[in-house]
Amino acid sequence: MIEKPNVRLADLLDRRAEGHEPAPQAVLAALSEGGVFVPVTRTGAVLFLPDDEQPPTLLGFTDAALGTRLLPAAAGMVHCDLARLRDILEKTGVAVLGVRSGNGQAIFPEQVLRDWAARGPGAEMTLSWSTDPVAVALRDALVRRIREFPAVRSVWVAQVRWQAGGEEHLMLHVAVDEELPSASADRLMQTLLREEVQLGSHHPKVGMIALNTTTHAESIARLDGAGLDTVRHDVGSGQVRVVSREYDGPKAAPADGTDPPRRAGRRWFGRS
Repeated sequence: MIEKPNVRLADLLDRRAEGHEPAPQAVLAALSEGGVFVPVTRTGAVLFLPDDEQPPTLLGFTDAALGTRLLPAAAGMVHCDLARLRDILEKTGVAVLGVRSGNGQAIFPEQVLRDWAARGPGAEMTLSWSTDPVAVALRDALVRRIREFPAVRSVWVAQVRWQAGGEEHLMLHVAVDEELPSASADRLMQTLLREEVQLGSHHPKVGMIALNTTTHAESIARLDGAGLDTVRHDVGSGQVRVVSREYDGPKAAPADGTDPPRRAGRRWFGRS
């Protein structure tokens, strides 16, 4: 079976090459969701670079065909999910993982990979409710646009603080009824940042993690209990329900696709 390319990871790395720097944790989350293709020898052994006299570097490619083209010395490409990458880390002591997309790359030191593999996505971050204007604008934009993405069930908007380095930024957790990596979550994110909320250099970074409604049911339950701004989409009724501490209680958007009434004094943030 030929595994699918990791489209989300490729997009993040390609955008980095164009000068749009994604949050490191967003890249790690995409790596966790879709895995990478690792080169192997004719005997099935993992192919490392450079030679054995230097700290080994594990190579990963977002697409098998890309890996074959860039590294013709490899006999083949094997898809590795997070569990298989963890196994390679434990058995080989690899020092660095270098990941390549068509136009970009990322390099992760050994300890970053080991911590991420051991703790899993989301374990290193603290989520909290945010009143940042960008967070409010994202929530309001979701109310207007979420109906365009039927596979998206819920989106949580959070302020994220990473425990290791103290870095803070905004994060959207997107629950979808489709296989990961989620094309719907990717398109939703692109729509928000290209058409609704224009980010400048002084604004916080915005990352996204897609969750499957079945596979990640426990994580979704934790998000529901975290007191975050939440936008829920009921495809059957067409209703969009918003939960926020800013309001007295949940409010439903009309099922006919019209926007909900805006609060007095509301100014949309950075809308194009």
